[in-house]
Amino acid sequence: MRNVKSVKVGDCQLNGEHIYIQSMLNVPAEDVEGNVAQAVTLEKAGCEIIRTAVPDLEAVRLIPAIKEKISIPLVADIHFDYRIALEAAAAGVDKIRINPGNIGSMDRVRQVVQACREHHIPIRIGVNSGSLEKEILAKYGSPTPEALVESALGHAAMLERFDFEDIVISIKSSDVNRMIDSYRLVAEKCPYPLHLGVTEAGTERMGLIKSAIGIGALLHDGIGETIRVSLTDDPIREIAAAKDILKSIGKRGGVQIVSCPTCGRTKIDLVALAKQVEDAVQDIEKNVKIAVMGCVVNGPGEAREADIGVAGGDGIGLLFRKGEILRKVPEAEIVPALLEELDKL
Repeated sequence: MRNVKSVKVGDCQLNGEHIYIQSMLNVPAEDVEGNVAQAVTLEKAGCEIIRTAVPDLEAVRLIPAIKEKISIPLVADIHFDYRIALEAAAAGVDKIRINPGNIGSMDRVRQVVQACREHHIPIRIGVNSGSLEKEILAKYGSPTPEALVESALGHAAMLERFDFEDIVISIKSSDVNRMIDSYRLVAEKCPYPLHLGVTEAGTERMGLIKSAIGIGALLHDGIGETIRVSLTDDPIREIAAAKDILKSIGKRGGVQIVSCPTCGRTKIDLVALAKQVEDAVQDIEKNVKIAVMGCVVNGPGEAREADIGVAGGDGIGLLFRKGEILRKVPEAEIVPALLEELDKL
């Protein structure tokens, strides 16, 4: 396991022991009520850290309005204007995301550091392929992992110059291989907590695939303290996807569904049945594995590791637990019967 320097964001301790789910508000900054409403919805969905864009001084008013209605940490995303960072710190934000290199002179960096120190606010350094300094890009010829890491550590050094080490780092790329290689490299070179994400991952279909590969590979390596699945979609879908990624690699509990892809032996509409089961158990918090199989011949045996399951037959469903058959039920009663057995676990 990577030895992570502990950094506190609100009540969240980024120390490698828990992976936090993050998302970002996408309502226009001038719509305060809309941002508050979306933040509340995201928290209810399971978001654990929320980020909001603060594009100008006027938008700082979002911070107290949102924090009044949520209990999870709020991060201010700030570019170029150091005064916004100062005002965001004074307004009570829980973390500030900046690139220290693009907010001006070292005196301005010092002022931001001082404000964050006074208010016990960490700083997330965000670097991506499109934000590299010209000299670094010239040195490496392209936004290679080495270039991205050099940029990130250079920004961190600016903060360290003022004895500030409450730092979180993110190095994002829309290229999955580059993203993975960059995080692996920076994990070797510094102890700071890392925020994972494939930036500009795309719409839901491709974004989910790219994020699952990039984030999942790194979490499997023990790298990453916070994650965001970036989708060109409703951010609620980001939360569901993040939960599923964490579940799939054993980093978070809850219901897991396994189901077979069907074959010529299938005598039931398994696609519809699997979706019915998924909808029926989406709010259940038990740590259970549910199998939805299409064949009574092989289903119970193939899914014997499932806590509870059903194998479809010709007009019937065969309920089983850990591979042991419990009973048969008519096809129309499969989902209610499955839920009934689930309640007994």
